Amino acid sequence: MAEELADQPDRSANSAGTEFVFSEEQGQLRAAVRKFCADHVDESAVRGWMTSDPPFDGKVWARLGTELGVLGMAVPESDGGAGGSLIDQAVAVEQLGAALACGPLFGTVYLAIPALVAASGGGEYRGELLGALVEGTRTAAFAVRDDAGAFDPSSVSVDAVPTEQGWALSGSVERVVDAGAADVLLVAATSPDGVGLYAIDANSTAVQRIPLTTLDLTRPQANVEMAGAPAQLVAGPEEADRVIAHALHVGGALLAVEQVGAAQHLLDLSVDYAKNRLQFGRPIGSFQAVKHRLADDLVALEHARSTAFHAVWALTDGSDDPALAVSIAQATCSAAFVRVATDAIQVHGGIGFTWEHQAHLYYKRAYTDAALLGSAEEHRARVAAFVLDVAQERDAPRVATGMPS
Repeated sequence: MAEELADQPDRSANSAGTEFVFSEEQGQLRAAVRKFCADHVDESAVRGWMTSDPPFDGKVWARLGTELGVLGMAVPESDGGAGGSLIDQAVAVEQLGAALACGPLFGTVYLAIPALVAASGGGEYRGELLGALVEGTRTAAFAVRDDAGAFDPSSVSVDAVPTEQGWALSGSVERVVDAGAADVLLVAATSPDGVGLYAIDANSTAVQRIPLTTLDLTRPQANVEMAGAPAQLVAGPEEADRVIAHALHVGGALLAVEQVGAAQHLLDLSVDYAKNRLQFGRPIGSFQAVKHRLADDLVALEHARSTAFHAVWALTDGSDDPALAVSIAQATCSAAFVRVATDAIQVHGGIGFTWEHQAHLYYKRAYTDAALLGSAEEHRARVAAFVLDVAQERDAPRVATGMPS
């Protein structure tokens, strides 16, 4: 039942009356990515990649870019992409999340590519780099500090100094996802003119990447230290804030969609197990304690799916405030994924606690994703502040003129 619901389009309407529906082509894309993952990104492959160096299969990653085109689904054709929409990208990401796909999705697809697409500078270098990332021949990480998914220029801890060849960056950025295996790092740095976004060769001798021990082995992190690292300017001070904010919004929306895909997979596993595991001669799914838990998980998941794709649509057609929509999605999807992952282990009982069962892999991903780009609590606080600010702006003229509220 849960899997069938996952394939149904969300038919809620936005304020303009437009229906949120998936096209036939998007349904075909979903099926193609799902089959690719079943053939090449199964549990045994994931377990092997998460302990290897690099922590993914470069050939499989390249096939995602060239054969399926899902690394640059929302990139214009003029930049070497598929020319689709962010909705297309989200459809693919949901299936990759369900498979717990290893690889620099977070750094490359969720953040770096959207930043490069939004940037107007960078010249030929930007185009060449974007094309390589889309094709899967190069990977990237986004070395930009965020405050619960928002960019604060005052938090930048890297300095950019002009040189004869371009720029040199010095400083450090902590806990950069996918930095360890990335070919290129996009770094926010402060120059005499202001904060800009720069690209550096991650393999430069002026760059040191210190791997960190993380809970989720499928999503590695590293501290990045730079000492005069040669850099190319991608977005100057006049547009860096906009470019970085856009990348963080897209990254937050795609991360929410990934959480939905992973939670759906876990719920399907739990439902199937509850149907087949017998206790006292009956399937455990027939007991109210299990039945109600799974029903509550389904409600939480469907709510999460609606908020995730609402955020994607808001970014695509401007139907809602992107920052608000993304914060709602992040808060809802993080909480839902953690809940479904926790319940999956409970439903599976003793086997769910073992290393051999895949539930623990998703459980670790759930808690890791919940901490990226802001926790659920931080996003709820942001949503509350946004709503209060709007209410105060709405009521301010009434107070000033003495009109009743």
